Amino acid sequence: MTHVMPHPTMLPRAGWRGLAFRLSAAAFAALLMLACLPTAATAQATQPARAARPAPAQASHDGDTATRRQQAAVKHVDDAVGVVQTMHADAGMPALLARAHGVFIVPTYGRAALGIGGAGGAGVLMVRRPDGNWSNPVFFDIGAISIGLQAGAEGGPIALVLLNDKAVDSFRKRNNFSLSADAGLTVVNFARMTEGSTAGDVVVWSGNKGLFGSAVTVGINDVRFNQRLMDAYGGKPVTAQQALDSTMTDARSDALRKALGSPPAPASTGAGKPAGH
Repeated sequence: MTHVMPHPTMLPRAGWRGLAFRLSAAAFAALLMLACLPTAATAQATQPARAARPAPAQASHDGDTATRRQQAAVKHVDDAVGVVQTMHADAGMPALLARAHGVFIVPTYGRAALGIGGAGGAGVLMVRRPDGNWSNPVFFDIGAISIGLQAGAEGGPIALVLLNDKAVDSFRKRNNFSLSADAGLTVVNFARMTEGSTAGDVVVWSGNKGLFGSAVTVGINDVRFNQRLMDAYGGKPVTAQQALDSTMTDARSDALRKALGSPPAPASTGAGKPAGH
């Protein structure tokens, strides 16, 4: 028996309709896949870029916070100028500052300072360089004063006059430290000092004459480097050591340097005449 293959024209009408439907569906699916590929690739390529950009609201908040911190840091330096000028009015203080190795100034200590920098107040440290000039400001917070201040009392401005390298090194090399006899440092109350006395590693002065009472020695606890204020003031991350050792001079602290005073006069020879005369 001879088998004859049907000619395409011999397919039933229903067969042609089924074949046309299957071909149309397949072509539509292929076209749909091709159309989606560029969109998916574009979305995948742009997704990391979108993730890398912070939300506009978050970026604005971060910028505002950095600006406020910078303004707070500059204000601490400006306020310290007024504190030093007040210190100069006390007999014996100008001579003490003239031989100081460093000065730590807290413009506001006590209840008014809570939340600004630390438990007790945010302060500005200035250190005398080997050439006799003053360093750039470095920011620290202090906590409690162990004698003479009741919790929550208005303390007013205070300053610590650092009379030797041992006292300065506490700020330079440590964080979260104390200035007290337990730390090997004698902190003397300026109001109780005998005129002309040179005793003590640190002399603590207060704008509130009754702040330390009749205490001869005082303890300063919980001294911490304020990294946020330091970074905001300098515009970049910097350690306390780097800030103190920097040879660059920041013009914003020129007024504070001037208030603290010029370098000590050079030693003279002969009958009170400078060398070379």
